[in-house]
Amino acid sequence: SDTMRIPLTARALGGTLFPQQAVHDACAADALARLGDDGSLWLKDRHSVYGILARTRIFRDLALAYLQAHPAGRVVNLGCGLSHYFQWLDNGQARMTDADLPDVIALRRELLPPPGERHDLAELDLCQPGWWDRLGLPPGRDAAPVFLMSEGVLMYLRPEAVAAILAEFGARAPAGSVFAFDAMCWLAAGRARQHPSVRHTQAEFAWGPRRTGDLARAHPRLRLAQAHEVMAPYGWPYSVIGPTSRLFLGVPFYALYELRAGDD
Repeated sequence: SDTMRIPLTARALGGTLFPQQAVHDACAADALARLGDDGSLWLKDRHSVYGILARTRIFRDLALAYLQAHPAGRVVNLGCGLSHYFQWLDNGQARMTDADLPDVIALRRELLPPPGERHDLAELDLCQPGWWDRLGLPPGRDAAPVFLMSEGVLMYLRPEAVAAILAEFGARAPAGSVFAFDAMCWLAAGRARQHPSVRHTQAEFAWGPRRTGDLARAHPRLRLAQAHEVMAPYGWPYSVIGPTSRLFLGVPFYALYELRAGDD
């Protein structure tokens, strides 16, 4: 939660740096101002600003694609921070849950518009087993698919916690459900002090995949549908870093992954 101001600044002000990537967040600028943050510290890290805008657009597009197939579907943002995706996803039928630690949810209530009839907030420690039931997600695998997302969260958790989260999704999710999340590669673990933005917080990178195939090993029902290389459109140096990292590190240095739950 110590990193929440970074994506908030990118969504509020990042369009001034990258107009083509602007996400037109109707809530972020006001929330940032109410925190007393002018965003100047975070805007110095142009690469991260671009990456947050790009990943926001990917998360949004994936959720919209899910809702196109399931207009009355359920979307859950695990570790939501101060993001407000329902402003883009509300089609008049969908339901959305924003879940995070109690202190984060309390801050959301202060800074962001109150949730509506089909939008709720949930206090949740994702590292505690049983989060699926605590969120009131479908008890059986024969239910309609759900869409889960976790943005800028799993990379800060211990490997065993990430494995448990993915395993719970694999064991409980109805067939066709999607879990979308972003991650740095394994080389970033323990190196937050080298990150231009995260080094100004108390956060530390703790997990990253070594092989894309490893992501689906948490449960036999899981399969990796796609890995989106978030920074690829940025150009130099990512046009070189991307292929090089896949060759030498086994995975993209930073990517957004789609896991899908299948039939037994």
